[in-house]
Amino acid sequence: MMKSTRKPCTILLNNKKNVSLLKLVNQTTTIRNFSSTLFTDKSQTMIHKILQQYAPKDHGEVSSGDYLQITPHHILTHDNTSAVMLKFKAFFEETKLPMSFANPKQPVFALDHNIQDQSEANLKKYKNIESFAKQFGVQFYPAGRGIGHQVMLEEGYAFPLTFTTASDSHSNMYGGIGCLGTPVVRTDAAAIWATGSTWWQVPKITKVVLEGKLSEGVSGKDVIIALCGLFNKDEVLNHCVEFSGEGVENLTVDERLSIANMTTEWGALAGVFPVDKHTISYLMNLYKNKPELLQKLNNLENDLKNYLPDSDAKYAQTLRLDLSSIEPYISGPNDVKVVNNLTEIEKKQIKIHKAYIVSCVNSRVEDLHHAANVIRRSKNKKIAEGVELYISAASQLVLEKSKELGDWQLLVESGAIVLPSGCGPCIGLGTGLLQDGEVGISATNRNFKGRMGSRDSSCYLASPEVVMASALSGHICGPEYLNNHQKKPLYSIENDDSKGSTTISETKIIEGFPERIEGEVVFCHKDNLNTDGIYPGKYTYKENISPEEQAQVAMENYDPNFTKIAKKGSILVCGYNFGTGSSREQAATCLKYFGIPLIIGGSFSETYKRNATNNGFLCIEVPELVDDLRQKLGTSKETVLLENGKLSIDFKKSVMVLECDNKERKEYTFHPVGPVAQELIVLGGLENQVMSYLKKSSIN
Repeated sequence: MMKSTRKPCTILLNNKKNVSLLKLVNQTTTIRNFSSTLFTDKSQTMIHKILQQYAPKDHGEVSSGDYLQITPHHILTHDNTSAVMLKFKAFFEETKLPMSFANPKQPVFALDHNIQDQSEANLKKYKNIESFAKQFGVQFYPAGRGIGHQVMLEEGYAFPLTFTTASDSHSNMYGGIGCLGTPVVRTDAAAIWATGSTWWQVPKITKVVLEGKLSEGVSGKDVIIALCGLFNKDEVLNHCVEFSGEGVENLTVDERLSIANMTTEWGALAGVFPVDKHTISYLMNLYKNKPELLQKLNNLENDLKNYLPDSDAKYAQTLRLDLSSIEPYISGPNDVKVVNNLTEIEKKQIKIHKAYIVSCVNSRVEDLHHAANVIRRSKNKKIAEGVELYISAASQLVLEKSKELGDWQLLVESGAIVLPSGCGPCIGLGTGLLQDGEVGISATNRNFKGRMGSRDSSCYLASPEVVMASALSGHICGPEYLNNHQKKPLYSIENDDSKGSTTISETKIIEGFPERIEGEVVFCHKDNLNTDGIYPGKYTYKENISPEEQAQVAMENYDPNFTKIAKKGSILVCGYNFGTGSSREQAATCLKYFGIPLIIGGSFSETYKRNATNNGFLCIEVPELVDDLRQKLGTSKETVLLENGKLSIDFKKSVMVLECDNKERKEYTFHPVGPVAQELIVLGGLENQVMSYLKKSSIN
């Protein structure tokens, strides 16, 4: 077992003495032994059981809402490695310590985004990343080897029933093989490089039950487009999705990977399939020349039953979809969640100019094979006049296999334009972008306006088969052999009405974190209050703006009177999905600098909550309190100070009490704020936590 180059340690605090705030998880190996000793209270989902492996032994049963200090199996960065390098180096410059990785076998560098750019500047950037990897012994994959997520799959870095991250939003794809993959931001990536771990708050879990079997010509891409369109009211926003049902067995692993990949666009933080015989067979074939991985897989087979969800596992909700009721779907234009069935779209005879079978979602062997079969079964074997079809294999291994099957040659002979294995047009880089007035159809995962070229263009998403058929005909359509009988999708949603036990054990309070907070309540009722309302964009790039100046403009676009109504020490209570929009950190820090000790909301944008916590600013979700204040104070005023009232928060008991006019008194419970979150607040955020770790580590 490869061990970390650093020992687990306690954290050096800025107060009286060194105190052990949490037991940091030992920096793990690239080859992890799976334990069958899981917490056995019989109420966990599969995702909770995966995370249980990463929790300290004294944590208890992992559940949604818990804060974990977690050591990912691996962390992928791509072209953004250079940006992460700057943050990483800054940690060591600040602490005046020699630069080193906690575990050089944990990170993976794979260049895949801007690989068509042969400019001197980009080539220099790539060379610097490669040299950096060699200097520290980090796994490195050069431009052209493949898309990073596919490399993670092929090389076994994304492995079933592990927790693996990437500084890229499509790490959700790893869920197709039962790996809990989720994205992290660049600061988190740098923190993982330096310490081996970062914090993660366990999301709510949604169960998606798939039933039945797909019809001919219908693919995994159609399933996820259907899910995005049928459940398009943010049902799974910031949730982890756990797939189940007898329909799962009828999906190939490549189809599962496509579905998991686009759970990102659906709004989920992860989308995980169970590990079954198809998963094992798929990986056995993928790892056939990698004996070490084959041995890991054999060991895993004996342990699968320990990761099945318990019979009374608690889910936030259950969504159901009958796969046999699905036909090919088209997403767009320019919006993933605007969905139409192929039958209706074909009637419109939408002319296209460009078509794409590229990207991490749909350029694997099976995708290319299905596209080639459309040519084999079509009368027309050539791309329509006036249409350009761009193809790219997900990796060099995919390309080799596609050539073995004769698929790649057939695609090229049809007139397809070959691009290197990388992201390319999917992210608006390189050859083949959409021009003004053009219409494209793509087997990629995003069709946001302007993403794949001109903002004055239209882009639709579809399966590789539909993209290929459209390229041959010159307009959006399905393959000639497809049964065009329109189907009505069968789906449902069941909310979990059970509240479960309300008994909450006392939370340990670490030194430096307050056991209680009291303050007046300032209420901002608006739902979906975006970061521009909280901290105006015109100030975002003023590099030298002071904390005091940030505080003065807090909420300026939402309510110019906010800073006159709120007071230092006021507890801010806000609506639902607070902090949606951009990822600007100042939307959190401006309120912190104003003197707001914490925010209580109905819910938060996950990006906002992570930015706030990374800056030592606490966010707590208490929907019932928000609803009660909305009823009591109304919504006619943007900001209201609750007169003759106060809110008392007891972090040890995870209870808060609202008192009004010395008469009304109501108690609310909230999810415990455990030691991991407390430590981030005490130390003033993630960067301080990392530097504290490094200083303590150097002493040891």
